[in-house]
Formats: sequence, structure tokens, C-alpha cells
Amino acid sequence: MSRAASPFSPGKVALVLLVGAAAFLLLLYALAEGWTGDANERNTAHANSNALNGFRGLVTLLEQRGYDVSTSRNRDMVDIDGLLVLTPGTNTDPDELQNVLEQRRYVGPTLMILPKWFSAPLPAEAPEGTPVDWVRLGGGLTPLWFEQVDMLEPMELSMGSTRGWRGIGLEGALPDNAQAQAITEIPEKELFPLVSDTEGDLLAGYWNRNGYHPELAEAGGVQFSPEVEDAQDDEIWPLVIVAEPDLINNYGLADRNRALLALNLVELSLEDYDLPIVFDMTMPGFGGGENLLTLAFRPPFLAATLCLLLAALVIAWRAFRRFGPPLAEAPALTRGKTQLALNGAALVERTRRWHLLGAPYAVLVSRRIATALHIREGDEMAREAAIDAAMASRGLDGPSFTHSAEVLRNARRPAELMRAASAVRSIERMLKR
Repeated sequence: MSRAASPFSPGKVALVLLVGAAAFLLLLYALAEGWTGDANERNTAHANSNALNGFRGLVTLLEQRGYDVSTSRNRDMVDIDGLLVLTPGTNTDPDELQNVLEQRRYVGPTLMILPKWFSAPLPAEAPEGTPVDWVRLGGGLTPLWFEQVDMLEPMELSMGSTRGWRGIGLEGALPDNAQAQAITEIPEKELFPLVSDTEGDLLAGYWNRNGYHPELAEAGGVQFSPEVEDAQDDEIWPLVIVAEPDLINNYGLADRNRALLALNLVELSLEDYDLPIVFDMTMPGFGGGENLLTLAFRPPFLAATLCLLLAALVIAWRAFRRFGPPLAEAPALTRGKTQLALNGAALVERTRRWHLLGAPYAVLVSRRIATALHIREGDEMAREAAIDAAMASRGLDGPSFTHSAEVLRNARRPAELMRAASAVRSIERMLKR
């Protein structure tokens, strides 16, 4: 027998499966891209921000200049092939920053822009239609982690006023000359100045890690002796540090000279190499996880993914190619005496209580014989004695019914039980002839 056809057509079932699979893939992609709904709205100093302290203007400017610009949410920055632009936030882990700067030494060029501004969302009375990532700047604040980074520890980062800046053949004023951030103390001359303020403090410079960087040295007005140049390592990539972010952020790019200065700093960091430019999003607080989609199709997970897809295709094919409606499941309990006897036999077989079957069967057979011979004895012993008398009166040889019934009652094993039951059943057949 079969059940009624399913109310869902194969097309509808396929549509539900496709929508579910697409939603699952979208979930994996969202986890990798950081679409978790917990964006760090308070920190707008990153590459995708249009706020004053953001760097979206620099990204757009570089794209219009023909550079390959992208953002990265991957915390493993060692594998990034190109210029890595770091925009650490006020809560950046100093140990993490130290490790990245050390690891990038022989991997690729790095441009680090220090944070300065404390930003806050626009007030409620802001004009309608104002972009959500616009902010108001509340004041300049040097990052507390600066002195906790080992390689930066000897230096001193300060906030003060200035009359302007100059460097790389350009000069001008800051968007807010009253709040200028500069490195005022460089004990070991780790940084060579590229841009300085009118007071002589460093606003941007490149790190002296014994690397061979002739373009940066020329831009900073630094001259090395031939012996020092011969000892420099040409495999070390440059590290450029911008202490004053208003030279390069959206706030600063409103001025033409500052925009040209930002381009010059990026191009000097590239050292005339045609490399992509990658803006890090993890240190500002927008890091993402490993892309599970690409991870599933990379060894050693590729084999498991292919097996899973093949199994899913086989199951789907079998489901949609099935002929007719599914068979109805058999009921757990079937009504009727036969089924009741089968259930009881199955219970006895499972529990192995064979010795409980002999006595009831002997009584059952004796009652059937008594009914056939019109024996009215109610006592079991008397009834069996009457059956023995009937056998004697008919001249039947062999064991008596009383003896056979006693053997049946004492049987313990299935074989013994079957032989004794067969003997009792034979006596019943002979007496009913």
C-alpha cells in the first residue's frame, strides 16, 4: 500500500533547497567580510570612512591615479604582497603592532599613520541627509600605546601648536594648527624626517633600519658615506611613519599641497615599484575571520568538500527520481489474535523464558481433548487421569497423557519443549479420530 502524494511539487522543494543553500553561502561570506552588525562606529579613522579623520579620500585619490587599491580584514599581514597602509586606532595592541612592523621588514613596504583625533557622532540637530559616518572632532589625543611599542619607545610623541609644515618640496598649513601631533624626541636617529613643522619637529619620516632607500634619503635630505651605503641591505623594505594624520586624511586632503604631499609619501614608500596598495582594517577594529568559502576549496579540505557535494547530488537525484509516492509504514502494533500470538512469541524469544510455555500448553491441550471427549472433570489431575482412561479404553499404546504432560511442564530448552509439545499434540490427534 502507499500513501497519498506529497502536496509539495518537486519544483517547490528544489526552490526551498536552493534558497537555503544560498542563505548558507551568504552567511559564510558575511562572517568572512565582518558583516556581523557590530561595526565599530566610534572609530572612523579607517580607509572606508568619509569622516574628517577617515582615509576614504586618499583611497579615491590613489584609485584615480591608477593604483590598485584594496582593503584587508585579514589579521595575517605577512602574506600581503604590496604596500601595506596601517591606520592603528587608539586601542591597538602594541605587541601586535610591533610584530607586524618586524614581520614586514623583508616582506614589503609599510606606511603607518598614527591616530590623533577623538571623534563623536553628529548631534541630533544635524541636517537631514547627513552621511552616517560623518563625525565631529572633539580634540587631539596622542595614542597611549606609542610608548609601549618597543621600537618606538625611545621617541616622544607630543601635541602642540605650529605655524605650518614643509617637506618634499612642498609647504603649507595644517587644517588645525593649534593641534599638531609631532615626534619631538628621536634619541637614536631611528627616523629620518621627510616632513617637519616650522619648529623642526618631525611630522613624517622613514625608519632607519639599515636599508638601502636612495629615493627616501634624497627626499629627506640625508646623505650617507660610501662605506655606509655599501653596508646597507637592499632587501629591506621601507617603513614610513606619518605622525600627523592631518597631512593625509580626509581633513588634510581638502588642500592641494597636502594632497600632493600625501601622494608623494605613498609613492616614496613604493620606491618606484608597481605594487598594489592595501589598507589594513583590522587595527581600527574591523577585522574579519578566515573566508570559509575559499577555505573549503583549499587542501586539505577540498577532498571533504567534493565528497560532500557528490553525496548531496546523489541524494537529490534519488529524491527527485523516486517512482510513485512512498510506501506507507507498517503500524507498530497489528490487531488480531495472530499478531497477538506473534508478539507474545517474540517477547518470549527476546527474554528466553522457554520454561514458561510448557505448563500453559499442556493445560490448553488437555482442555481441548476434554471438550472433544465430553470429559467434565474440572481438576487438572483428574482431567488428565480421565484422558489416560480414554486412551486405555481405545487400546492406544505409548506414553500416557499424564506422563507426556509432565515432561512438557518440565521442559527447559527449546528442543525439549518442541519434542514434548509434539508428543502431547500426537495424543490429541489420536483421541480426536
